Amino acid sequence: MPVIPALWEAKAGGLLESRSLRPAWTASMLIPFSMKNCFQLLCNHQVPAAGFKQTVKNGLILQSVSNDVYQNLAVEDWIHDHMNLEGKPVLFFWRNSPSVVIGRHQNPWQECNLNLMREEGIKLARRRSGGGTVYHDMGNINLTFFTTKKKYDRMENLKLILRALNAVQPQLDVQATKRFDLLLDGQFKISGTASKIGRTTAYHHCTLLCSTDGTFLSSLLKSPYQGIRSNATASIPSLVKNLLEKDPTLTCEVLMNAVATEYAAYHQIDHHIHLINPTDETLFPGINSKAKELQTWEWIYGKTPKFSINTSFHVLYEQSHLEIKVFLDIKNGRIEICNIEAPDHWLPLEIRDKLNSSLIGSKFCPTETTMLTNILLRTCPQDHKLHSKWNILCEKIKGIM
Repeated sequence: MPVIPALWEAKAGGLLESRSLRPAWTASMLIPFSMKNCFQLLCNHQVPAAGFKQTVKNGLILQSVSNDVYQNLAVEDWIHDHMNLEGKPVLFFWRNSPSVVIGRHQNPWQECNLNLMREEGIKLARRRSGGGTVYHDMGNINLTFFTTKKKYDRMENLKLILRALNAVQPQLDVQATKRFDLLLDGQFKISGTASKIGRTTAYHHCTLLCSTDGTFLSSLLKSPYQGIRSNATASIPSLVKNLLEKDPTLTCEVLMNAVATEYAAYHQIDHHIHLINPTDETLFPGINSKAKELQTWEWIYGKTPKFSINTSFHVLYEQSHLEIKVFLDIKNGRIEICNIEAPDHWLPLEIRDKLNSSLIGSKFCPTETTMLTNILLRTCPQDHKLHSKWNILCEKIKGIM
């Protein structure tokens, strides 16, 4: 899949300018968002913003210049927490470099291939909304519709997207479902939905598959881990298809502009897409701390609902295979109960008990397990065969993390 280059770059002084890669008619819709007064007008602490009153009178259309999933999710949190959306809805476009995003109440070990993600350097993020797991890359558009709680309406937002798609390609057969997905040709999912409803504000965000790497998507969103028991929200697998496969003119830029135009017409606002830098503390005071929190192990893994693993694997010993059984209870991402069973003649009971007790309370992750097992190994007798068995067992255990 061709890489879509970043179309905007920072220049001296922090302003952002359009690059010549974008057609002139498209670039005219995008303007740098250096006007912090415009944002302040929308915030609860309102100040006059001479010259931009008409721009922000009824709402805004924003687009992130960052492709970092944590920074873009932090924008959602910031707008939800700080903006006064009464009569001023906001549409936010954002795209990410390759990453997997799970729902607020999901189990990452159940939803994706964490080992493959580590190998490929794919980021994992947990969002604050519910719903299922999605794969993001530069071929996927994320759209977030911010409104007051009273104006929250997912189906109305999806109908708006449908009108935009029909405006650029009338022959497209796309329909919204009762689950608030968008289906192409009655069977291929091109958009999934999630939302967060606060005390006074709400947001509905959805995806739009344009030219996503389908091979990566299918391999990353397939958990290899066996024996997991959990009450976490489970994703529902679906057939997917890119809009670009249907029509090569349906690029991300064309689709975003079409949705922006339809959104502006519906809300009777200016159709310009305002570019924002999610790391700019002058526009979003405190936003970098929000992005840092979203990157912490405690948020990504520690917020996983309690679950258990009951599995087994085999090791080769003297031309036969021995079964090793593993039972774990994990709460807040940490091992609460650990019971590893192996034949006594292969690994002494004393050694297994040391491993079981040392893992209790530790993070359910390969890095911490490696550190703990290396420390324990130093306390064991200097027996080459024993150390070899120990390393095999530890590698197997890390394989289920």
